[in-house]
Amino acid sequence: MKKVTLTLAILVTSLSAYAQDITGDWYGLLKVQGLQLRLVFHITGIGDSLKASLDSPDQNALGIPVTSTSLENDVLKMTVTNLAIEYTGTLDKDSIVGGTFKQGGQSFPMNLSRAPVEKGVTTRPQEPKKPYPYREEEVIFTNTKDKITLAGTLTLPKEGGRYPAAILITGSGPQNRDEELMGHKPFLVLADHLTRNGIAVLRFDDRGAGGSTGTFATATSADFATDVEAAIEFLKSREEIIRIGLVGHSEGGLIAPMVGSRSTDVNFVVMLAGPGVRGKELLIQQAELIGRAMGMSEELVRNAHAINEGVFDLVLKSERPDSLRSQLTSSLRKAARENPQMVAQTGMPEETFITAQVNQLSSPWMTWFIRYDPAPTLAKVTCPLLALLGEKDLQVPASSNLKAIQGALQKSGNKNATVKVLPNLNHLFQEAQTGSPAEYATIEQTFSPLALNEISEWILMQK
Repeated sequence: MKKVTLTLAILVTSLSAYAQDITGDWYGLLKVQGLQLRLVFHITGIGDSLKASLDSPDQNALGIPVTSTSLENDVLKMTVTNLAIEYTGTLDKDSIVGGTFKQGGQSFPMNLSRAPVEKGVTTRPQEPKKPYPYREEEVIFTNTKDKITLAGTLTLPKEGGRYPAAILITGSGPQNRDEELMGHKPFLVLADHLTRNGIAVLRFDDRGAGGSTGTFATATSADFATDVEAAIEFLKSREEIIRIGLVGHSEGGLIAPMVGSRSTDVNFVVMLAGPGVRGKELLIQQAELIGRAMGMSEELVRNAHAINEGVFDLVLKSERPDSLRSQLTSSLRKAARENPQMVAQTGMPEETFITAQVNQLSSPWMTWFIRYDPAPTLAKVTCPLLALLGEKDLQVPASSNLKAIQGALQKSGNKNATVKVLPNLNHLFQEAQTGSPAEYATIEQTFSPLALNEISEWILMQK
């Protein structure tokens, strides 16, 4: 849920005979509401016509074809119709100056040059620096069910005391104990805040990541839940710990209620951007919101919605992995032929695109996630529960998930359940402009102080 790719369509440039040579590599730095995105145009000449491709290195999108371009009276103009993008600049020897990047009715200055450009340094002021005013231990514990070892860090407020403890559960994808992504370490910042406020914290590397053993690729959220149960057993052996709770982010916010609903050893649950709707619905909402934020045309958004509905329904109804792959391949091939723009914007050959989609959709984790409905599990959680959602979260939208979580908790009869939407926060609980995942890396803040205080104050209230 965390990977974002800038997609643009194919461009065949047409260039009037002109004295200056525009072929070669052109580098630019796009700055949009705190986002810094490096772009590289590669222009090659074939006779009197030219072809161009585009790289977006910060999003691992390379060799992307674009739509149309022209050079008249020193003015270079390129357009990407499907994404409502237009770039205009004046050619001046080794630079294109006075450049303007337009999208969705907004304009941003961006010049191009022959020399590579570098992004400005983004600091992470919230990351703690050693020595810490608390104890820190490197620990290893065992998931006896799956016969794997998990490596982590336990932080304790001070010697001689007894404390409540929080186990941190990461979001989707193989992540280390700091939940490191997009240049941020959210769990390092969260663990530091909680420990400074009198709460012990155990955070650990996902199976198959960092110092933990096991295989990540074949595991599902249900498997990761057994890793959390192993962490609970480890903390039960520590005499400093008086209560144990779970704090899960994103997919971790789905796993925490799974474990909390079936373990009497869990004294509280905190869901951070945890979903309340079925995986199928969440992925469809996510694709639409992020697509619009990235400038996709409404036609592409509608087409993607219809295609996603179809392939996700195949996953829901299929009972055999081999037949599912065949059905997905047929469905996606038909969709690709009816919607050639869908493939063109990825820059992949059709068969490569279809194979990549089938592999992802038929993976154990994805099939499990598409089918899973968290509401029945939430209805079984009887321990204190706090669910926090970000107002600008485009990955777990507050509007639909708030209602689903509240509805499920009402069925549980849980008298100590709180659900809150925090203003202006994105999926990582950063203060954000748009909530787009493209902003994550460029926002200096790693974790909103408002959210940090909400979490620590609530945990300390639980007795």
